[in-house]
Amino acid sequence: MSDNNDEVKILTYKSGQFVFSAKHRKDELSALFIQSKVLYAMIAGIPILPSLATKIEEDLIRKSIFSTAAIEGNSLSEERVKEILSNVSTDKNITKNKKEVEISNLKQAYSYVQNLPIQKDGFILTEEIVNKIHLLVTQNIDYNGNLPGKYRNHLVKVNDAEHGGVDVPPKIYEDIKMLMDEFFKWINNSNMKRADPIIRAALGHYYLARIHPFADGNGRTARLVEALLLFQTGIKYVPVMLSNYYYYHIDDYFRAFASSIKNKENDVTDFLTFVLNGHIESQNAIKDKIFNYIRKFTLREYYRYLRKDNKISQRELDFLNSLLDVPKKFALNEINEISGLNIIYRNVGERTLRRDLDKMHSMKLILKEENKYSINLHLLG
Repeated sequence: MSDNNDEVKILTYKSGQFVFSAKHRKDELSALFIQSKVLYAMIAGIPILPSLATKIEEDLIRKSIFSTAAIEGNSLSEERVKEILSNVSTDKNITKNKKEVEISNLKQAYSYVQNLPIQKDGFILTEEIVNKIHLLVTQNIDYNGNLPGKYRNHLVKVNDAEHGGVDVPPKIYEDIKMLMDEFFKWINNSNMKRADPIIRAALGHYYLARIHPFADGNGRTARLVEALLLFQTGIKYVPVMLSNYYYYHIDDYFRAFASSIKNKENDVTDFLTFVLNGHIESQNAIKDKIFNYIRKFTLREYYRYLRKDNKISQRELDFLNSLLDVPKKFALNEINEISGLNIIYRNVGERTLRRDLDKMHSMKLILKEENKYSINLHLLG
């Protein structure tokens, strides 16, 4: 074994040399780091009610579970994932289907990483933690050759020619065990603990995926480890948003891996660039989501004020509050088909409905375009 400030080289028994490296081209990444930190400071500075923060976090975790499972081929719809996570499904065999068990497992794994105690002097990632995450991810599922929480002892191949070429991770248990031991030493050394949290978390993800220590569930485990390392630094929202970015940019995700693996200088700039862009896109999405929640909260207060001042009726108040949760434009004859709105006007004639809509439109509470209505989210600026 040889090492310096940037890399550690390990000679395995049968898989050749493996290198842990944090080398990257700082000048190429500096602008991305600045943009990411400015965005995060903006988000962290937005005052938000605890109940709203919890709602946002729950929504993001649901989307993240859907995305990280979908990356690995889980074909369940986001709506079905939502049903499983909220336990509202009427399907009594919900935990019998492999794809549904994967979702339930991820729910437990996210809960585990979120609830690990914060280590103020720098989080120590251990074999016990990684194996526990893998156990939670793959328990009660019959993956070929997989033992939950246990390293594999057989050959696997990852990636494909379309995404930068096939990679063959370490082949035997002895090499995997050796590299995982060295991985924990490296990710927990003083240089890595002092590194930017984004770099440490991204490289935790990257090298776990490179070693591919388990027969199945490696991608999910690696992304959860990345989320864990970010959670431990106090970063909000982004840890669970990144899987969405990876899913919606899946081809670039695999190519960033392949490009960094092929780099003869052990330079991981390409993968870090991809991850940093993920942080930036995720933070912009979070910012928009928070502002949207705040905007809706403020509008509900404004509607309440209008009702108290008798400027709108109780029926119109109920309609406006319900309309805040309707994302699409709708025609007058579609109201009876929209959940929430249909109840409000089920015993009201069309003439009254038109009158109410005209009144709310004249007050700029709703918008009308080509006979389609929608809520005016920017009424107050």
